[in-house]
Amino acid sequence: MIQVSNLTKKFGDFTAVSNLSFKVPKGEIFAFLGPNGAGKSTTIKMLTTLLDPTSGKININGFDPSVNKHDVRKSFGIVFQDPSLDDELTAYENMHFHAVLYKTPREGLKERIRQLLEFVELWDKKNELVKNFSGGMKRRLEIARSFLHHPKIIFLDEPTLGLDPQTRNHMWKYIQDLNKKEQTTVFFTTHYMEEADRVAGRIAIIDHGRIVAEGTAAELKTKTNSQSLEDAFLQLTGKAIREESATSTDRMRGVFMRRGGRN
Repeated sequence: MIQVSNLTKKFGDFTAVSNLSFKVPKGEIFAFLGPNGAGKSTTIKMLTTLLDPTSGKININGFDPSVNKHDVRKSFGIVFQDPSLDDELTAYENMHFHAVLYKTPREGLKERIRQLLEFVELWDKKNELVKNFSGGMKRRLEIARSFLHHPKIIFLDEPTLGLDPQTRNHMWKYIQDLNKKEQTTVFFTTHYMEEADRVAGRIAIIDHGRIVAEGTAAELKTKTNSQSLEDAFLQLTGKAIREESATSTDRMRGVFMRRGGRN
């Protein structure tokens, strides 16, 4: 479903991503982990049509993002790290607006919205303004919205950041259940290592623009002789504090919205 071959992105003399190659098959939950500034955001931007590679190839659901941007955008949903809902609309209106942007067929749309809002336990809140929702409720709505147009792939950029453990556990239950129900491929980033350990089928760890390890959580722990994925991660990437990358999620979301691939 996702194929990346020798992917490189340079900004002048700086190489943000260097010669990445990996595959994510249909229906897999794949974690893409790395310290701040490791190249995660740049990679996601290339996968979601926001940046063209300097070199290398990408295939998303059979399409090249550099050539078939529209087809690629129709193939995926995305949940940003920061909220991307319209607070002045109700939960139902946010879902319906998303359907209009993606030209989702009207036939069966009301039922699809109802099913997804029920699935994330928000149907009873469908007519309430989103500005009155808690952070967890907003995240649940964003997840429901991202599945509305039957995407083949879901990109989740730190989807549980700032949520309490109870809400985080519920979030992943929704995502895992939808993954099983719809066979949607899930590509996610997180700094919560226990999430990746528990949820991901496979994991790739990127550092300084290169993939330094790939495999199941068990394989990475065995490779580094570690008791936890966090210990394995630190052995592979070091313990020095990293600075945030200059390109933020807000900028990524802003470009995405301006290009008409709203989500």
